[in-house]
Amino acid sequence: MNKKWWQETVIYQIYPRSFYDSNQDGVGDLQGIIRKLPYLEKLGIGAIWLSPVCASPNDDNGYDISDYQAIAPEYGTMADMDALIAEAKQHGIAIIMDLVVNHTSDEHPWFQEAKKSKDNPYRDYYIWRPNHGKLPNGLRSTFSGSAWELDETTNEYYLHLFSKKQPDLNWENPKVREEIYRMMNFWLEKGIGGFRMDVIDLIGKQPDKEITANGPLLHTYLQEMNRETFGKYNVLTVGETWGVTPSGALLYTNPDREELSMVFQFEHAALDEQPDKQKWDLQEWDFLKLKQIFSKWQTKLDERGWNSLFWNNHDLPRVVSRLGNDSEKYREVSAKMLATILHLQKGTPYIYQGEEIGLTNTAINAIEEADDIESHNMYRERLAAGYTEAEILHAINAKGRDNARRPIPWNDSKNGGFTDGSPWLALNPRYDVINVENALQDLNSLFYHYQKLVQLRKENELIVWGSYQELLPEHPAIYAYLRTNKQETWLILANFYEAETTAELAGYTAEKIILSNYPDSKISLHEVTLRPYEAVVYKLK
Repeated sequence: MNKKWWQETVIYQIYPRSFYDSNQDGVGDLQGIIRKLPYLEKLGIGAIWLSPVCASPNDDNGYDISDYQAIAPEYGTMADMDALIAEAKQHGIAIIMDLVVNHTSDEHPWFQEAKKSKDNPYRDYYIWRPNHGKLPNGLRSTFSGSAWELDETTNEYYLHLFSKKQPDLNWENPKVREEIYRMMNFWLEKGIGGFRMDVIDLIGKQPDKEITANGPLLHTYLQEMNRETFGKYNVLTVGETWGVTPSGALLYTNPDREELSMVFQFEHAALDEQPDKQKWDLQEWDFLKLKQIFSKWQTKLDERGWNSLFWNNHDLPRVVSRLGNDSEKYREVSAKMLATILHLQKGTPYIYQGEEIGLTNTAINAIEEADDIESHNMYRERLAAGYTEAEILHAINAKGRDNARRPIPWNDSKNGGFTDGSPWLALNPRYDVINVENALQDLNSLFYHYQKLVQLRKENELIVWGSYQELLPEHPAIYAYLRTNKQETWLILANFYEAETTAELAGYTAEKIILSNYPDSKISLHEVTLRPYEAVVYKLK
Protein backbone atom coordinates (compact mmCIF):
# COMPACT_ATOMS: atom_id res chain seq x y z
CA MET A 1 0.00 0.00 0.00
CA ASN A 2 1.42 3.40 -0.98
CA LYS A 3 1.61 5.58 2.12
CA LYS A 4 -0.70 8.62 2.08
CA TRP A 5 -0.73 11.76 4.22
CA TRP A 6 -4.21 11.01 5.53
CA GLN A 7 -3.06 7.74 7.05
CA GLU A 8 -0.74 9.62 9.40
CA THR A 9 -2.94 12.54 10.43
CA VAL A 10 -5.81 13.15 12.85
CA ILE A 11 -8.96 14.87 11.56
CA TYR A 12 -11.18 17.28 13.50
CA GLN A 13 -14.84 17.66 12.58
CA ILE A 14 -16.36 21.13 12.80
CA TYR A 15 -20.11 21.71 12.87
CA PRO A 16 -19.81 25.36 11.76
CA ARG A 17 -23.15 26.56 13.14
CA SER A 18 -21.92 25.70 16.65
CA PHE A 19 -18.16 26.30 16.57
CA TYR A 20 -17.56 30.05 17.04
CA ASP A 21 -19.66 33.10 16.16
CA SER A 22 -17.49 36.00 14.94
CA ASN A 23 -20.27 38.48 14.10
CA GLN A 24 -22.51 37.92 17.16
CA ASP A 25 -25.66 36.81 15.30
CA GLY A 26 -25.93 33.60 17.34
CA VAL A 27 -24.66 31.32 14.55
CA GLY A 28 -21.08 30.09 14.15
CA ASP A 29 -19.38 31.12 10.91
CA LEU A 30 -16.29 30.76 8.70
CA GLN A 31 -14.49 33.77 10.19
CA GLY A 32 -15.09 32.17 13.59
CA ILE A 33 -13.28 29.03 12.43
CA ILE A 34 -10.39 31.12 11.05
CA ARG A 35 -10.00 32.82 14.46
CA LYS A 36 -9.75 29.44 16.20
CA LEU A 37 -7.18 27.86 13.84
CA PRO A 38 -4.35 28.46 16.36
CA TYR A 39 -6.33 26.39 18.90
CA LEU A 40 -6.66 23.52 16.41
CA GLU A 41 -2.98 23.75 15.49
CA LYS A 42 -2.16 23.49 19.21
CA LEU A 43 -4.26 20.32 19.40
CA GLY A 44 -2.14 18.97 16.54
CA ILE A 45 -4.77 17.95 13.98
CA GLY A 46 -3.90 17.89 10.27
CA ALA A 47 -7.31 18.33 8.64
CA ILE A 48 -10.76 19.75 9.35
CA TRP A 49 -13.87 17.96 8.13
CA LEU A 50 -16.28 20.85 7.70
CA SER A 51 -19.99 20.01 7.92
CA PRO A 52 -21.90 21.70 5.06
CA VAL A 53 -21.46 25.44 4.57
CA CYS A 54 -23.18 25.71 1.16
CA ALA A 55 -26.38 27.68 0.60
CA SER A 56 -29.33 25.93 2.25
CA PRO A 57 -32.79 26.64 3.66
CA ASN A 58 -31.63 24.58 6.69
CA ASP A 59 -34.50 22.14 6.90
CA ASP A 60 -31.81 19.64 7.93
CA ASN A 61 -29.12 22.08 9.10
CA GLY A 62 -27.31 22.41 5.80
CA TYR A 63 -27.63 18.83 4.58
CA ASP A 64 -30.28 20.19 2.19
CA ILE A 65 -28.23 22.20 -0.31
CA SER A 66 -29.81 24.75 -2.64
CA ASP A 67 -26.56 25.89 -4.31
CA TYR A 68 -23.39 23.76 -4.23
CA GLN A 69 -21.17 26.64 -5.35
CA ALA A 70 -22.35 29.36 -2.96
CA ILE A 71 -21.76 29.82 0.77
CA ALA A 72 -24.75 30.11 3.10
CA PRO A 73 -24.99 33.80 4.13
CA GLU A 74 -25.07 32.94 7.85
CA TYR A 75 -21.58 31.44 7.46
CA GLY A 76 -20.10 34.23 5.32
CA THR A 77 -19.05 34.53 1.69
CA MET A 78 -16.98 32.61 -0.85
CA ALA A 79 -14.15 35.04 -0.05
CA ASP A 80 -14.36 33.85 3.58
CA MET A 81 -14.24 30.25 2.37
CA ASP A 82 -11.17 30.96 0.22
CA ALA A 83 -9.57 32.67 3.23
CA LEU A 84 -10.31 29.64 5.45
CA ILE A 85 -8.69 27.23 2.95
CA ALA A 86 -5.61 29.49 2.67
CA GLU A 87 -5.29 30.28 6.41
CA ALA A 88 -5.76 26.63 7.40
CA LYS A 89 -2.88 25.69 5.06
CA GLN A 90 -0.70 28.21 6.91
CA HIS A 91 -1.42 26.23 10.08
CA GLY A 92 -0.71 22.89 8.39
CA ILE A 93 -4.40 22.00 8.19
CA ALA A 94 -6.34 20.77 5.12
CA ILE A 95 -10.07 21.46 4.68
CA ILE A 96 -12.29 18.44 3.93
CA MET A 97 -15.65 19.50 2.46
CA ASP A 98 -18.91 17.70 3.21
CA LEU A 99 -20.26 16.38 -0.10
CA VAL A 100 -24.06 15.97 -0.03
CA VAL A 101 -25.00 14.48 -3.39
CA ASN A 102 -27.59 11.79 -2.63
CA HIS A 103 -30.18 14.58 -2.54
CA THR A 104 -30.55 18.35 -2.86
CA SER A 105 -32.87 20.85 -1.24
CA ASP A 106 -36.31 21.17 -2.85
CA GLU A 107 -35.28 24.84 -3.24
CA HIS A 108 -32.37 23.91 -5.54
CA PRO A 109 -32.93 25.36 -9.04
CA TRP A 110 -32.81 21.83 -10.52
CA PHE A 111 -35.81 20.73 -8.45
CA GLN A 112 -37.63 24.01 -8.95
CA GLU A 113 -37.40 23.33 -12.70
CA ALA A 114 -38.06 19.58 -12.40
CA LYS A 115 -41.45 20.00 -10.76
CA LYS A 116 -42.78 22.46 -13.37
CA SER A 117 -43.79 19.76 -15.86
CA LYS A 118 -43.20 16.11 -16.76
CA ASP A 119 -41.25 17.11 -19.87
CA ASN A 120 -39.03 19.74 -18.21
CA PRO A 121 -35.32 19.16 -19.09
CA TYR A 122 -34.55 18.79 -15.37
CA ARG A 123 -37.39 16.34 -14.66
CA ASP A 124 -35.10 13.33 -14.86
CA TYR A 125 -32.61 14.84 -12.37
CA TYR A 126 -34.92 13.42 -9.67
CA ILE A 127 -36.92 10.23 -9.12
CA TRP A 128 -40.63 10.45 -10.00
CA ARG A 129 -43.40 7.85 -10.05
CA PRO A 130 -47.02 8.13 -11.28
CA ASN A 131 -49.95 8.52 -8.90
CA HIS A 132 -52.20 5.48 -9.13
CA GLY A 133 -54.19 6.48 -6.06
CA LYS A 134 -51.69 5.00 -3.60
CA LEU A 135 -48.02 5.29 -2.63
CA PRO A 136 -45.62 3.79 -5.22
CA ASN A 137 -44.29 1.33 -2.61
CA GLY A 138 -43.38 0.93 1.05
CA LEU A 139 -40.05 2.78 1.12
CA ARG A 140 -39.75 4.84 4.30
CA SER A 141 -37.88 8.05 5.08
CA THR A 142 -35.11 7.99 7.68
CA PHE A 143 -36.93 10.98 9.19
CA SER A 144 -40.22 9.04 9.67
CA GLY A 145 -43.13 8.38 7.31
CA SER A 146 -43.18 7.44 3.63
CA ALA A 147 -40.22 8.24 1.38
CA TRP A 148 -42.69 9.33 -1.33
CA GLU A 149 -44.24 12.80 -1.47
CA LEU A 150 -47.02 13.76 -3.89
CA ASP A 151 -46.27 16.89 -5.92
CA GLU A 152 -49.57 18.58 -6.75
CA THR A 153 -48.35 20.37 -9.91
CA THR A 154 -47.78 17.22 -11.97
CA ASN A 155 -49.69 14.76 -9.76
CA GLU A 156 -46.63 12.52 -9.38
CA TYR A 157 -44.65 11.29 -6.41
CA TYR A 158 -40.99 12.13 -5.88
CA LEU A 159 -38.59 10.14 -3.71
CA HIS A 160 -37.01 11.57 -0.54
CA LEU A 161 -35.11 9.15 1.72
CA PHE A 162 -34.80 11.98 4.28
CA SER A 163 -36.97 15.12 4.70
CA LYS A 164 -39.60 15.86 2.04
CA LYS A 165 -37.51 19.00 1.43
CA GLN A 166 -34.60 16.74 0.43
CA PRO A 167 -35.58 15.12 -2.91
CA ASP A 168 -33.24 12.32 -4.01
CA LEU A 169 -31.14 12.84 -7.12
CA ASN A 170 -31.40 10.35 -9.97
CA TRP A 171 -27.85 9.04 -10.33
CA GLU A 172 -28.87 6.91 -13.30
CA ASN A 173 -29.04 10.14 -15.32
CA PRO A 174 -25.53 10.83 -16.74
CA LYS A 175 -26.27 14.58 -16.81
CA VAL A 176 -26.70 14.54 -13.00
CA ARG A 177 -23.35 12.82 -12.58
CA GLU A 178 -21.64 15.29 -14.94
CA GLU A 179 -23.06 18.25 -13.01
CA ILE A 180 -21.87 16.79 -9.70
CA TYR A 181 -18.37 16.03 -10.99
CA ARG A 182 -18.09 19.56 -12.39
CA MET A 183 -19.06 20.93 -8.97
CA MET A 184 -16.56 18.64 -7.17
CA ASN A 185 -13.77 19.83 -9.46
CA PHE A 186 -14.75 23.44 -8.70
CA TRP A 187 -13.94 22.75 -5.03
CA LEU A 188 -10.86 20.63 -5.71
CA GLU A 189 -9.39 23.42 -7.81
CA LYS A 190 -9.74 25.72 -4.78
CA GLY A 191 -7.23 23.52 -2.96
CA ILE A 192 -9.41 21.59 -0.51
CA GLY A 193 -8.03 18.42 1.07
CA GLY A 194 -10.86 16.12 0.03
CA PHE A 195 -14.46 15.14 0.70
CA ARG A 196 -16.52 13.48 3.40
CA MET A 197 -19.39 11.96 1.43
CA ASP A 198 -22.80 12.10 3.05
CA VAL A 199 -24.84 8.82 2.82
CA ILE A 200 -22.85 7.94 -0.30
CA ASP A 201 -23.96 4.29 -0.08
CA LEU A 202 -27.45 5.39 -1.20
CA ILE A 203 -26.59 6.85 -4.62
CA GLY A 204 -26.96 3.47 -6.38
CA LYS A 205 -30.52 3.02 -5.13
CA GLN A 206 -33.16 1.10 -7.11
CA PRO A 207 -36.38 2.41 -5.60
CA ASP A 208 -38.76 0.16 -7.53
CA LYS A 209 -37.02 -2.85 -5.98
CA GLU A 210 -36.93 -1.06 -2.62
CA ILE A 211 -33.11 -1.18 -2.70
CA THR A 212 -31.66 1.93 -1.07
CA ALA A 213 -28.14 1.15 0.20
CA ASN A 214 -25.46 -0.67 -1.82
CA GLY A 215 -27.34 -0.80 -5.10
CA PRO A 216 -25.76 -2.70 -8.01
CA LEU A 217 -24.31 0.41 -9.70
CA LEU A 218 -22.91 2.07 -6.55
CA HIS A 219 -19.28 1.07 -7.09
CA THR A 220 -19.46 1.83 -10.83
CA TYR A 221 -20.50 5.39 -9.94
CA LEU A 222 -17.73 5.74 -7.34
CA GLN A 223 -15.06 4.52 -9.75
CA GLU A 224 -16.34 6.99 -12.36
CA MET A 225 -16.34 9.77 -9.73
CA ASN A 226 -12.75 8.90 -8.78
CA ARG A 227 -11.67 9.05 -12.45
CA GLU A 228 -13.48 12.31 -13.19
CA THR A 229 -12.64 14.23 -10.00
CA PHE A 230 -10.52 13.49 -6.92
CA GLY A 231 -8.44 10.67 -8.44
CA LYS A 232 -6.32 13.41 -10.03
CA TYR A 233 -5.53 14.98 -6.61
CA ASN A 234 -3.70 13.94 -3.44
CA VAL A 235 -6.80 14.15 -1.24
CA LEU A 236 -8.75 12.21 1.36
CA THR A 237 -12.19 10.76 0.62
CA VAL A 238 -14.35 9.15 3.30
CA GLY A 239 -17.78 7.71 2.65
CA GLU A 240 -20.61 7.62 5.18
CA THR A 241 -21.80 4.01 4.87
CA TRP A 242 -24.29 2.92 7.52
CA GLY A 243 -24.55 -0.86 7.81
CA VAL A 244 -21.37 -1.62 5.82
CA THR A 245 -19.54 -4.90 6.57
CA PRO A 246 -15.74 -5.37 6.45
CA SER A 247 -16.00 -7.13 3.07
CA GLY A 248 -18.15 -4.24 1.79
CA ALA A 249 -15.64 -1.73 3.18
CA LEU A 250 -12.87 -3.41 1.18
CA LEU A 251 -14.84 -2.75 -2.02
CA TYR A 252 -14.77 0.96 -1.18
CA THR A 253 -11.24 1.23 0.24
CA ASN A 254 -8.93 -1.29 -1.44
CA PRO A 255 -6.59 1.06 -3.36
CA ASP A 256 -6.57 -1.29 -6.37
CA ARG A 257 -10.27 -0.52 -6.95
CA GLU A 258 -9.70 3.27 -7.12
CA GLU A 259 -12.76 4.31 -5.15
CA LEU A 260 -12.43 5.95 -1.70
CA SER A 261 -9.70 6.38 0.93
CA MET A 262 -11.88 5.03 3.75
CA VAL A 263 -15.46 4.72 4.98
CA PHE A 264 -17.28 5.40 8.22
CA GLN A 265 -18.82 2.22 9.61
CA PHE A 266 -21.26 2.53 12.51
CA GLU A 267 -21.45 -0.96 13.96
CA HIS A 268 -20.06 0.16 17.33
CA ALA A 269 -22.39 3.19 17.38
CA ALA A 270 -25.49 0.97 17.29
CA LEU A 271 -24.58 -1.23 20.26
CA ASP A 272 -27.12 0.48 22.53
CA GLU A 273 -29.92 -0.04 19.98
CA GLN A 274 -32.18 -3.09 19.73
CA PRO A 275 -31.32 -5.09 16.59
CA ASP A 276 -33.54 -4.50 13.54
CA LYS A 277 -35.39 -1.65 15.23
CA GLN A 278 -35.01 2.13 15.13
CA LYS A 279 -32.12 3.90 16.82
CA TRP A 280 -34.58 5.13 19.47
CA ASP A 281 -35.27 1.58 20.72
CA LEU A 282 -32.60 1.30 23.37
CA GLN A 283 -30.87 -1.57 25.12
CA GLU A 284 -27.87 -1.98 27.43
CA TRP A 285 -24.66 -1.97 25.39
CA ASP A 286 -22.60 -5.16 25.33
CA PHE A 287 -18.91 -4.60 26.19
CA LEU A 288 -17.68 -7.93 24.79
CA LYS A 289 -19.48 -7.13 21.54
CA LEU A 290 -17.78 -3.71 21.41
CA LYS A 291 -14.37 -5.38 21.61
CA GLN A 292 -15.34 -7.94 18.97
CA ILE A 293 -16.47 -5.20 16.59
CA PHE A 294 -13.31 -3.11 16.97
CA SER A 295 -11.05 -6.16 16.62
CA LYS A 296 -12.95 -7.40 13.57
CA TRP A 297 -12.48 -4.05 11.80
CA GLN A 298 -8.82 -3.86 12.85
CA THR A 299 -7.97 -7.28 11.41
CA LYS A 300 -10.30 -7.66 8.40
CA LEU A 301 -9.12 -4.49 6.63
CA ASP A 302 -5.46 -4.98 7.55
CA GLU A 303 -3.07 -4.23 4.65
CA ARG A 304 -5.85 -4.08 2.03
CA GLY A 305 -8.20 -1.31 3.14
CA TRP A 306 -8.16 1.53 5.66
CA ASN A 307 -10.14 2.23 8.83
CA SER A 308 -11.65 5.44 10.10
CA LEU A 309 -11.69 5.63 13.91
CA PHE A 310 -14.33 7.70 15.70
CA TRP A 311 -16.56 7.85 18.74
CA ASN A 312 -18.52 11.02 17.96
CA ASN A 313 -19.93 13.07 15.11
CA HIS A 314 -22.79 15.51 14.44
CA ASP A 315 -25.30 12.64 14.20
CA LEU A 316 -24.25 10.77 17.34
CA PRO A 317 -24.67 11.53 21.05
CA ARG A 318 -21.62 12.34 23.17
CA VAL A 319 -19.61 9.18 23.84
CA VAL A 320 -18.61 10.11 27.39
CA SER A 321 -22.35 10.07 28.25
CA ARG A 322 -22.93 6.76 26.48
CA LEU A 323 -19.92 4.52 27.07
CA GLY A 324 -18.03 6.56 29.67
CA ASN A 325 -19.21 8.24 32.85
CA ASP A 326 -20.24 11.88 32.61
CA SER A 327 -20.39 12.48 36.37
CA GLU A 328 -18.19 15.21 37.80
CA LYS A 329 -15.94 12.60 39.40
CA TYR A 330 -15.23 10.41 36.39
CA ARG A 331 -15.98 12.50 33.29
CA GLU A 332 -12.37 13.41 32.45
CA VAL A 333 -10.76 10.09 33.37
CA SER A 334 -13.35 8.04 31.46
CA ALA A 335 -13.09 10.36 28.43
CA LYS A 336 -9.29 9.93 28.48
CA MET A 337 -9.78 6.16 28.57
CA LEU A 338 -12.12 6.21 25.58
CA ALA A 339 -9.71 8.45 23.64
CA THR A 340 -6.74 6.19 24.42
CA ILE A 341 -8.41 2.97 23.35
CA LEU A 342 -9.52 4.51 20.02
CA HIS A 343 -6.49 6.58 19.00
CA LEU A 344 -3.96 3.77 19.38
CA GLN A 345 -5.77 1.56 16.90
CA LYS A 346 -4.83 1.37 13.22
CA GLY A 347 -6.68 3.86 11.02
CA THR A 348 -7.35 7.58 10.75
CA PRO A 349 -8.82 9.04 13.96
CA TYR A 350 -11.53 11.70 13.94
CA ILE A 351 -12.16 14.10 16.83
CA TYR A 352 -15.58 15.78 16.88
CA GLN A 353 -15.63 19.37 18.17
CA GLY A 354 -15.97 19.47 21.96
CA GLU A 355 -14.88 15.85 22.35
CA GLU A 356 -11.40 17.07 23.33
CA ILE A 357 -12.84 18.97 26.31
CA GLY A 358 -15.29 16.22 27.32
CA LEU A 359 -18.64 17.78 26.41
CA THR A 360 -21.57 15.67 27.61
CA ASN A 361 -25.12 15.04 26.45
CA THR A 362 -27.72 17.70 27.35
CA ALA A 363 -31.07 16.47 28.62
CA ILE A 364 -34.26 18.25 27.55
CA ASN A 365 -37.55 18.25 29.47
CA ALA A 366 -39.91 19.11 26.59
CA ILE A 367 -39.90 18.64 22.82
CA GLU A 368 -39.93 22.44 22.37
CA GLU A 369 -36.30 22.42 23.58
CA ALA A 370 -35.28 20.19 20.63
CA ASP A 371 -34.17 21.68 17.32
CA ASP A 372 -33.48 18.61 15.18
CA ILE A 373 -36.05 17.62 12.55
CA GLU A 374 -35.39 13.92 13.18
CA SER A 375 -36.33 14.23 16.88
CA HIS A 376 -39.46 16.30 16.12
CA ASN A 377 -40.69 13.84 13.48
CA MET A 378 -40.05 10.84 15.72
CA TYR A 379 -41.84 12.57 18.63
CA ARG A 380 -44.99 13.11 16.56
CA GLU A 381 -44.93 9.62 15.09
CA ARG A 382 -44.40 7.86 18.43
CA LEU A 383 -46.98 9.92 20.31
CA ALA A 384 -49.51 8.88 17.66
CA ALA A 385 -48.39 5.25 18.07
CA GLY A 386 -49.12 5.32 21.81
CA TYR A 387 -45.70 5.86 23.36
CA THR A 388 -45.64 8.08 26.45
CA GLU A 389 -43.97 11.48 26.32
CA ALA A 390 -41.51 10.32 29.01
CA GLU A 391 -40.46 7.31 26.90
CA ILE A 392 -39.93 9.48 23.82
CA LEU A 393 -37.92 12.15 25.67
CA HIS A 394 -35.79 9.43 27.28
CA ALA A 395 -34.86 8.17 23.81
CA ILE A 396 -34.16 11.69 22.50
CA ASN A 397 -31.94 12.45 25.51
CA ALA A 398 -29.97 9.27 24.88
CA LYS A 399 -29.66 9.35 21.09
CA GLY A 400 -30.91 12.70 19.75
CA ARG A 401 -28.63 14.63 17.40
CA ASP A 402 -28.91 17.94 19.29
CA ASN A 403 -26.63 16.42 21.95
CA ALA A 404 -23.65 16.85 19.61
CA ARG A 405 -24.78 20.09 18.01
CA ARG A 406 -24.83 22.48 20.97
CA PRO A 407 -22.43 25.42 20.65
CA ILE A 408 -18.84 25.07 21.86
CA PRO A 409 -18.19 26.81 25.20
CA TRP A 410 -14.91 28.70 24.90
CA ASN A 411 -14.99 30.07 28.46
CA ASP A 412 -17.36 30.47 31.43
CA SER A 413 -18.78 33.87 30.37
CA LYS A 414 -22.33 34.35 29.07
CA ASN A 415 -23.19 31.78 26.36
CA GLY A 416 -19.78 30.21 27.00
CA GLY A 417 -18.10 32.92 24.93
CA PHE A 418 -19.59 31.34 21.80
CA THR A 419 -21.60 34.47 20.99
CA ASP A 420 -22.70 37.79 22.47
CA GLY A 421 -25.96 37.29 20.60
CA SER A 422 -28.69 34.74 21.24
CA PRO A 423 -27.26 31.29 20.40
CA TRP A 424 -29.19 29.34 17.75
CA LEU A 425 -29.32 26.39 20.18
CA ALA A 426 -28.86 26.52 23.95
CA LEU A 427 -25.44 25.51 25.28
CA ASN A 428 -24.83 22.55 27.56
CA PRO A 429 -25.61 24.04 31.00
CA ARG A 430 -22.31 22.75 32.44
CA TYR A 431 -20.30 25.26 30.41
CA ASP A 432 -19.14 27.06 33.56
CA VAL A 433 -16.95 23.98 34.20
CA ILE A 434 -16.65 22.29 30.79
CA ASN A 435 -15.09 24.88 28.49
CA VAL A 436 -11.98 25.39 26.38
CA GLU A 437 -10.36 28.00 28.62
CA ASN A 438 -10.53 25.71 31.66
CA ALA A 439 -9.12 22.83 29.61
CA LEU A 440 -6.18 24.88 28.35
CA GLN A 441 -5.32 26.16 31.84
CA ASP A 442 -5.18 22.66 33.38
CA LEU A 443 -2.12 20.81 32.11
CA ASN A 444 -3.69 17.52 33.22
CA SER A 445 -6.90 18.15 31.23
CA LEU A 446 -8.50 15.99 28.59
CA PHE A 447 -7.35 18.48 25.92
CA TYR A 448 -3.68 17.77 26.66
CA HIS A 449 -4.37 14.03 26.71
CA TYR A 450 -5.76 14.32 23.18
CA GLN A 451 -2.76 16.49 22.24
CA LYS A 452 -0.43 13.71 23.47
CA LEU A 453 -2.34 11.05 21.51
CA VAL A 454 -2.11 13.14 18.32
CA GLN A 455 1.61 13.70 18.91
CA LEU A 456 2.26 10.01 19.61
CA ARG A 457 0.77 9.15 16.21
CA LYS A 458 3.05 11.70 14.51
CA GLU A 459 6.16 10.35 16.22
CA ASN A 460 5.55 6.58 16.17
CA GLU A 461 5.15 4.63 12.95
CA LEU A 462 3.98 1.70 15.07
CA ILE A 463 0.62 3.42 15.69
CA VAL A 464 0.07 4.13 11.99
CA TRP A 465 1.43 0.93 10.43
CA GLY A 466 1.88 -1.68 13.18
CA SER A 467 -0.17 -4.87 13.47
CA TYR A 468 -3.04 -5.29 15.96
CA GLN A 469 -3.72 -8.22 18.25
CA GLU A 470 -6.45 -8.37 20.89
CA LEU A 471 -5.72 -9.86 24.31
CA LEU A 472 -8.20 -10.97 27.01
CA PRO A 473 -11.21 -11.04 24.63
CA GLU A 474 -13.46 -12.59 27.30
CA HIS A 475 -12.50 -10.23 30.13
CA PRO A 476 -15.75 -8.57 31.26
CA ALA A 477 -14.22 -5.14 31.99
CA ILE A 478 -10.81 -4.77 30.31
CA TYR A 479 -10.05 -4.02 26.68
CA ALA A 480 -6.44 -5.02 25.93
CA TYR A 481 -4.55 -5.13 22.66
CA LEU A 482 -1.01 -5.13 21.26
CA ARG A 483 0.39 -2.92 18.51
CA THR A 484 3.58 -4.33 17.00
CA ASN A 485 6.11 -3.50 14.30
CA LYS A 486 9.65 -4.75 13.65
CA GLN A 487 11.15 -2.45 16.27
CA GLU A 488 8.78 -2.64 19.24
CA THR A 489 5.50 -3.75 20.82
CA TRP A 490 3.06 -1.63 22.79
CA LEU A 491 0.36 -2.95 25.09
CA ILE A 492 -2.81 -0.88 25.54
CA LEU A 493 -4.94 -1.69 28.59
CA ALA A 494 -8.21 -0.03 29.60
CA ASN A 495 -10.86 -0.60 32.26
CA PHE A 496 -14.25 0.41 30.83
CA TYR A 497 -16.03 0.45 34.19
CA GLU A 498 -16.23 2.28 37.51
CA ALA A 499 -15.35 -0.80 39.55
CA GLU A 500 -11.70 -1.71 40.06
CA THR A 501 -10.71 -4.81 38.07
CA THR A 502 -7.72 -7.14 37.71
CA ALA A 503 -6.06 -9.12 34.93
CA GLU A 504 -3.19 -11.54 34.63
CA LEU A 505 -0.63 -10.63 31.96
CA ALA A 506 2.31 -12.60 33.35
CA GLY A 507 3.75 -13.34 29.90
CA TYR A 508 4.57 -9.67 29.30
CA THR A 509 7.13 -7.30 30.84
CA ALA A 510 6.87 -3.52 30.50
CA GLU A 511 9.92 -1.40 29.76
CA LYS A 512 8.11 1.86 30.42
CA ILE A 513 4.71 3.56 30.55
CA ILE A 514 4.14 5.75 27.48
CA LEU A 515 0.80 7.25 28.52
CA SER A 516 -1.73 6.88 31.31
CA ASN A 517 -4.82 8.71 32.53
CA TYR A 518 -3.68 8.33 36.15
CA PRO A 519 -0.44 9.96 37.39
CA ASP A 520 0.77 6.84 39.23
CA SER A 521 -0.04 3.76 37.12
CA LYS A 522 2.00 0.65 38.01
CA ILE A 523 4.56 -0.64 35.56
CA SER A 524 4.34 -4.28 36.66
CA LEU A 525 2.12 -6.45 34.45
CA HIS A 526 1.99 -9.31 36.96
CA GLU A 527 -1.58 -9.26 38.29
CA VAL A 528 -2.51 -5.83 36.95
CA THR A 529 -5.11 -3.90 38.94
CA LEU A 530 -6.89 -1.18 36.99
CA ARG A 531 -8.73 1.57 38.86
CA PRO A 532 -12.03 3.07 37.58
CA TYR A 533 -11.66 3.85 33.85
CA GLU A 534 -7.87 3.52 34.05
CA ALA A 535 -6.09 3.30 30.69
CA VAL A 536 -2.35 2.63 30.34
CA VAL A 537 -0.08 2.36 27.30
CA TYR A 538 3.06 0.27 27.91
CA LYS A 539 6.13 -0.23 25.79
CA LEU A 540 7.09 -3.89 26.26
CA LYS A 541 10.61 -5.29 26.70
